[in-house]
Amino acid sequence: MRVPRRDRRAALLIGALVFVIAFTQWRAAIARNRSIPDEPFQIADNLYYVGHTGVTMFLLTGPEGHVLIDGGYPESAPLVIESIRELGFDIKDVKVLLNSHAHPDHAGGLAELQEASGAELWVSEADAPVIAAGGRGGHQYLPLRMLTYVGLGSYPAARVDHRFADGAEARVGPLTLTANITPGHTPGCTSWSFPVQAEDLELLAVNICSLKLFGFESFVEPETYPGLRADYEGSLRTLRDLPADIFLASHPTWFGMYRKHRDQEQAANPAEPFIDPLGYRDFIKRAEVRYRDVLAAQQQRQ
Repeated sequence: MRVPRRDRRAALLIGALVFVIAFTQWRAAIARNRSIPDEPFQIADNLYYVGHTGVTMFLLTGPEGHVLIDGGYPESAPLVIESIRELGFDIKDVKVLLNSHAHPDHAGGLAELQEASGAELWVSEADAPVIAAGGRGGHQYLPLRMLTYVGLGSYPAARVDHRFADGAEARVGPLTLTANITPGHTPGCTSWSFPVQAEDLELLAVNICSLKLFGFESFVEPETYPGLRADYEGSLRTLRDLPADIFLASHPTWFGMYRKHRDQEQAANPAEPFIDPLGYRDFIKRAEVRYRDVLAAQQQRQ
């Protein structure tokens, strides 16, 4: 039996309406989830956690101004500002904003944080065009381009003040942070390393950008982007060569942050639970095992 054209149109209209309502509710739920704050706390003498909802941000304080690493989601900028205030600092004293990579969970709030602080934004040369375009442009994997198309991967564009290459140093008074370009997750993924004081200890903190693999990446010909395999293997070498004492990363579960924060209650030195060179190296080893397994499976299918 043929369905009348009028009924087909009505069914399509109802289906489209249901999709729009469901999509709107889904986006609203995501926005609410991104607005859940974490408790800010001190990691070492002048190093603090100010992140939220499974995404890290770190504040490094100094006598001539502060440095903030990453910007979180667009919805999280007010939470970060409030966390900084709760710790007794002022967002206007942040002189430099640093970024790990151009994905919306780490770059989405940069524009608002930049406006609130007046800070200069430093982004790697490879990721800068994406951040300056609000999450669009540059190299993006197809699924990420699709998310951007429906508005889930885009965010307010930020003004990039400094575009840097591997080994660049961001300085604010006595604070010095070194950019270690560790591409793969994005072409300009940056792992920041910097010295911190923990009472009488001089320590090196390393904030790993990401070694996460996407299920749709190809490390064999044709590579997802030319040089992806070399990029990822080079990033593993770079991170292995860094003598990390304090292990940090762009997501708290990667370095056991919540457990370590709880352990601070029993520690004589609050930095003690975060001094974790073995955990740092184990994280890299596990990432390399995953990569080698994926590469071997792709080579076998060739």
